Amino acid sequence: MAVNKRKFDVVIVGAGGSGLRCALQLARAGHDVAVLSKVFPTRSHTVAAQGGISASLGNMSEDHWYWHMFDTVKGSDYLGDQDAIEFMCREAPSAVYELEHMGMPFDRNPDGTIYQRPFGGHTANLGEKPVQRACAAADRTGHALLHTLYQQNVAARTHFFVEWMALDLIRDADGDVLGVVAMEMESGEVTILEAKATVLATGGAGRIFAASTNAYINTGDGLGMAARAGIALQDMEFWQFHPTGVAGAGVLITEGVRGEGGILLNANGERFMERYAPTYKDLAPRDFVSRSMDQEIKEGRGAGPNKDYVLLKLDHLGAETIHKRLPSIAEIALKFANVDCTKEPIPVVPTIHYQMGGVPANLHSQVLTVGADGSERIVGGLYAIGECSCVSVHGANRLGTNSLLDLVVFGRAAGNHIGSSDLLKHSHKPLPTDAADASLARLARLDASTSGESIQHVANDIRASMQKHCGVFRTSELLREGVGAIGEIAQRAQNIHLKDKSKVFNTARVEALEVENLIETAKATIVSAEARQESRGAHSHRDHPERDDVNWLKHTLWFSEGNRLSYRAVQMKPLSVDTFKPKARTF
Repeated sequence: MAVNKRKFDVVIVGAGGSGLRCALQLARAGHDVAVLSKVFPTRSHTVAAQGGISASLGNMSEDHWYWHMFDTVKGSDYLGDQDAIEFMCREAPSAVYELEHMGMPFDRNPDGTIYQRPFGGHTANLGEKPVQRACAAADRTGHALLHTLYQQNVAARTHFFVEWMALDLIRDADGDVLGVVAMEMESGEVTILEAKATVLATGGAGRIFAASTNAYINTGDGLGMAARAGIALQDMEFWQFHPTGVAGAGVLITEGVRGEGGILLNANGERFMERYAPTYKDLAPRDFVSRSMDQEIKEGRGAGPNKDYVLLKLDHLGAETIHKRLPSIAEIALKFANVDCTKEPIPVVPTIHYQMGGVPANLHSQVLTVGADGSERIVGGLYAIGECSCVSVHGANRLGTNSLLDLVVFGRAAGNHIGSSDLLKHSHKPLPTDAADASLARLARLDASTSGESIQHVANDIRASMQKHCGVFRTSELLREGVGAIGEIAQRAQNIHLKDKSKVFNTARVEALEVENLIETAKATIVSAEARQESRGAHSHRDHPERDDVNWLKHTLWFSEGNRLSYRAVQMKPLSVDTFKPKARTF
């Protein structure tokens, strides 16, 4: 197969919030930037973020970045790197004001300032009382952010490759990344996109689970690319279950509903979160609320004919408030639960939502790798931002609204670092002679297959196995079984069959390539989870119910080659303030 070649200063894989923010920083500086996306940029999954973006603006009451940092460290169950967390929280106000000046249509207070709503785990004065920190555009904040950034990139003349899929990273003998091999999805044409700097901004991989709030495009493409290139994946055992997915559908109901005053009820009509979190109640961090809901269901207090969900009540807020502050939620409730939420509660259940782990990176978003001797080094020319990265600001559990903040802060940081580094001052490094060989071999194997497994059967078995073995509550037995089950599915994934080639659209080829990324992500998750013998944040282990800071206050690193694990220390030292030392999390 003939392979085309194109050269750019920077290639960014992914056109969500982080990719667009990074592209904008570089394009405005006059650099030649290409952005690849499997979908039109404004259909990237950032568009689904609802509740808000966190920043200590203090528009509703006193707030401070230091309080935001405390909430983020505590929310992370002390696994977050405190230098990166301080950086993000200090940068938050300027990042939000930048978006405002770009034209992002935030809701307003009567005095014209940005409206901020309460959110889970957001407090004033180091946990003393709730604070309103989430800057909101109704319940369509991600939609507003994505459209704003896309319009700015159009004005800055960023190059977009729409409906293109990146297949593999190109690394040379020095280990530096020189670009990507990519495929135009419509034609199947393969192209090498050379770059002085390559940025992974491919989002999460929530489609490894059967019940997920994630879009179908979230198949861990950046994670698969990194794993195949010999780069570790960090903290993949930590997956956030959002407390409120529509029961039976998985569609997200924003935490902003509870921020506006919505409450969770069990089948007895009891506001049960008052028992689990007397102070924070329904606005405790997500891992805590999800476990509390799951406990109510397991103890027989679930609602519905099968007693398998709880109820989210918001009718007491009044129809006017709901249609002003939560218009999309009213629409989702009607379409996916057949419920008029101005009159009756929404059935909800914890649903996989967010990947805390990813490609390890520092606070400049440079990708890190770890050698067999435990030594760290920066992968030359490679950056990772957004949900596919692990900086790590979210640790074992992400604080609500820190996802959109992560996108813009580290998207901007990556753009600034690339623009000020020596990378763009030099010419492109020579490509290896076999730059596209691995990608072409994968495509040739798919096209040559005449028998084997159905793509969807393998993908569905990955999801069913992960849902069964790696859910809200985990046990040693379940995790061991899961490691074996995913290992067997990985073998089957090598024999995917595209059926009758004369009738195969390129979408089938894309789906087969996505399965290869899904299985890498699933292996990283289940192997990392089976090894971590403690409960921390979103990793709730029934056989090891306590957090173990002596043995497990460390980041997990999973390597695809050999399916092996390594570990690295958590950065406990912030940039300018004292360390927040681990304490028991009470709410």
